[in-house]
Amino acid sequence: MAVHEHPHRSSGFHLPSFRRNRSASASAESAEPLAHTARAYAFASLRLLTGFVFLWAFLDKTFGFGYATQAGNGWIDGGSPTKGFLGSVAAGPMKATFHSWAGDAWADWLFMLGLLGIGVALMAGVALRFAALAGAVMMALMWIAEWPPAKHLSDGSPSMSTNPFVDYHVVYAVVLIALAAACAGDTLGLGRLWARLPFVGRNRRLR
Repeated sequence: MAVHEHPHRSSGFHLPSFRRNRSASASAESAEPLAHTARAYAFASLRLLTGFVFLWAFLDKTFGFGYATQAGNGWIDGGSPTKGFLGSVAAGPMKATFHSWAGDAWADWLFMLGLLGIGVALMAGVALRFAALAGAVMMALMWIAEWPPAKHLSDGSPSMSTNPFVDYHVVYAVVLIALAAACAGDTLGLGRLWARLPFVGRNRRLR
């Protein structure tokens, strides 16, 4: 009886499984665009938040809104954006160098233009590769200035460092690189329009 079973019964038994496989495949394919959109908006949100961090730092140091920079001590009032930070470096191999840079006009201008340029680039979603490079260099210098590996400062007091290698400067640098690699300016930004400009098309490093 089993040997002479109708062949169509055997083949028909597998049809529901085949249909289920096709249904699962279709569901997976329909989920891919949703996942891609979610990632794009997640990176775009991270870009805007990071951009605001840099842009706010520039504005606060320029006008002295009373947060990191007290009112009346802003750059526009004659204050120096680098004197307090670089002048207070108390550990690390570049301590003397940072002290000599503190308050110099070229250091103030370079630091402030860096904050402004990176902040605007991130907020607009353009020139993310250049912004990532400039931001990574800035974060590296600030990491060296704070020197997380030090357990004690030059006066012997505790450095209060919580990690000898990874701090927020390292995290920001990695975030900037990731945003550039993901073309995060294409969503909620001007990245696509920027990429169509002739001089950007000729030099992809400006992308």
